[in-house]
Amino acid sequence: MPVFKLIAIGKTDNKNLQTLIEDYKKRLGHYIRFELEIIPDLKKVKHLSEAQQKDKEGELILAKTQNSDILVLLDENGKQLDSIAFSNYLQKHMNSGIKTLIFVIGGPYGFSDAVYKRANGKLGLSQMTFSHQMVRLFFIEQLYRGFTILKNEPYHHR
Repeated sequence: MPVFKLIAIGKTDNKNLQTLIEDYKKRLGHYIRFELEIIPDLKKVKHLSEAQQKDKEGELILAKTQNSDILVLLDENGKQLDSIAFSNYLQKHMNSGIKTLIFVIGGPYGFSDAVYKRANGKLGLSQMTFSHQMVRLFFIEQLYRGFTILKNEPYHHR
């Protein structure tokens, strides 16, 4: 079974969100090997343009990946799936024999061109805009939900 990773820029300041994220990470451990990697916020960004900031974050993101990894960007323009379609998406990737499936939440200005070029796909969680900290929780919860659907467990219908 592949390793599932979520890479995100910046730490979660809100303790309540962090507690919920940790809860879902623990739940996911029953189904998969899951890793959450936080790339620290860039320092001294006042003198950087948005493009320079995206490029620097992009270099840090790409440094966390290998050529064999499948890289999926959580992007507002990505394909939106309902929970059942997302569970099927996960199953398809697991069946493909990949070693690592990485999902990425970018920084405040999105992704660099280099990250878009490297990506194997884009998923959108909603047409609405959420804080990057909230997206972490929503995505990890949906990942957990996807595995409960695949295991035919009742969580999805509570």
